[in-house]
Amino acid sequence: MQLYSHFSIGYYCKLFGKSRQAYYEQKKELNDKGLQDALVLKLVGEVRLDLPRCGVDKLHYMLRQSFLEHDIKLGRDGMYRLLGKYGLLIRHRNRKPYTTNSNHRFKKYPNLIRDMEITQAGQLWVSDITYIRQVNGFSYLSIITDAYSHKIVGHKLHPSLHSAGPIDALILAGRDAQKTESLIHHSDRGIQYCCNEYVTMIEHFGIQLSMTEKGDPYENAIAERVNGILKYEHCLKETFTNYEEALLAVNNAVKKYNELRIHDSCNRMTPVMAHEQKGILRKYWKPKVYRSREALMQEIL
Repeated sequence: MQLYSHFSIGYYCKLFGKSRQAYYEQKKELNDKGLQDALVLKLVGEVRLDLPRCGVDKLHYMLRQSFLEHDIKLGRDGMYRLLGKYGLLIRHRNRKPYTTNSNHRFKKYPNLIRDMEITQAGQLWVSDITYIRQVNGFSYLSIITDAYSHKIVGHKLHPSLHSAGPIDALILAGRDAQKTESLIHHSDRGIQYCCNEYVTMIEHFGIQLSMTEKGDPYENAIAERVNGILKYEHCLKETFTNYEEALLAVNNAVKKYNELRIHDSCNRMTPVMAHEQKGILRKYWKPKVYRSREALMQEIL
């Protein structure tokens, strides 16, 4: 445009069959879009200060009120394109390593939760162990999650895979968490959950034991999912300097997970909010949404 500055805007509008009004409206629209994009990126940045790996679907839902207040018209697909343009999409990595040893002499219990309908907190707890990487090796995080609300009701970071970690998590949950008379504890068949010490503590709290039977992760899907969220959305996949640093990160991650992270499987409530509800919680799982997302990511990449 600089090379031909002696030609007026009117000349170029006439040349391309546009009115001056259309030219200025288009220019304003481009400026407005730039401002809107900048505001959306700022709002996303604010959420990710606490939830650094929060995905687009949840961001779009969590920011809906802010979008209304600022008259931002941006759909989920548009948000994928915007964050993809600036390299802000979250990429997941493969999970490692294996923490379950089911080759032992202790009694293994049957799966009691097939087709179980859960209508309130305190009916079913699911348990699992995941590793936390440190410079000098690993620590192991034992987690007990309420299957209704997805709230972590007990957790313990332990330097070894000894049963002391799961037992401490169970004591915390049994002491503080909401329970019904028919509460079931579900886990894999690892030695930590089958050993005499753990079973004795389960019986002390009056809880029924249930275990996976086929080694299929879908038999303990909620517990597996919680592990993944803590690792990949709350940065517990990082390598920590020592146990103390890892423990601080774990406690911080569990607090943010329980109080800030919304769940599509819990009517888009946080675990703390869902824990106070009763009745079947709405699930926002829509297969076509995931197909659309994959197509969009292919388009972006």
